[in-house]
Amino acid sequence: MAKDTRLAIVIPCYNEAELIRSTTQRLLEVMDELEKKEKISQYSYIYLVDDGSKDSTWLEIAKAVARHPNRIKGAKFSTNFGNQNALLAGMLGANKIGCSAVITIDADLQQDENKIEEFVDKYCEGYKIVFGIRNNRKTDDVIKKTTALAFYKLMHILGVSMPKNHSDYRLVSKEVLDVLAQYSETDLFLRGFFHEIGFSTTSVYFDVKPRKVGKSKFNLLSLTALAVNGITSYSVVPLKLICVLGFILMLFGFTTGMWAIIAKLVWNDSPNGWATSITLTSFFGGIQIFCTGIVAEYLGQIFREVKKRPRYLIEEELN
Repeated sequence: MAKDTRLAIVIPCYNEAELIRSTTQRLLEVMDELEKKEKISQYSYIYLVDDGSKDSTWLEIAKAVARHPNRIKGAKFSTNFGNQNALLAGMLGANKIGCSAVITIDADLQQDENKIEEFVDKYCEGYKIVFGIRNNRKTDDVIKKTTALAFYKLMHILGVSMPKNHSDYRLVSKEVLDVLAQYSETDLFLRGFFHEIGFSTTSVYFDVKPRKVGKSKFNLLSLTALAVNGITSYSVVPLKLICVLGFILMLFGFTTGMWAIIAKLVWNDSPNGWATSITLTSFFGGIQIFCTGIVAEYLGQIFREVKKRPRYLIEEELN
């Protein structure tokens, strides 16, 4: 029954002290409305994960838990392990505490919290995974918009399947959380994972709101790192492209060599041109370094997986 659905709302937090109180209050209001409509259980709760914040985020989380001990829970990382690990810890932590489904949302609530009801409705219809999809990218600047579109296009080309304009605003059921707990990858790319494992899925579309306080913790560097992790986690196409490129360059080198030999023997003329030599040397040298870098990324992935270090360390919990 819908009213028996114990919902957990997981929020990763990094230097979000200014937003904790307003965000939790607003989400509690949303949960109260859903409870009155008998769409979720009275035992539903919010789970805040402090990803090693430098400000007073954990203090604010502790205050929120003290104000609502039965409705807000928290966990604190010993240091900054990254947004993806904070999401992972929140989902697995909520599954351990007990829940029917988890919704993940950003602390700034730019992802429209009013759509949570639609997520719950889709879950009650039988869907195990509900993706939150942005209607557009009007709130992004030109650089972020361009790089985001390039990211999804590149991931599609490289064979990594995931919905376009899907962020980490999603609902997953307990059945999916149980499967997630079986994956022990060090750098699990969640957006690819939830699209890969199957289960019945659907989408909810939303508009992104302007951020009220502070600045987004995502920048071009962090988004690039996320893209590289996604590619190296779910696609070996770059390695295949290196092989193809190597074969093409080998043919080019062989053809150039044969032309040089024929020119010398038939026309008694050796190709010359200092500028040409420097250009070709630089070109092929750059390609070699680039290809070596791609291989290094994959070796890095293997290196991290082989060590089997913890994905995160929880210093303190309030639940």
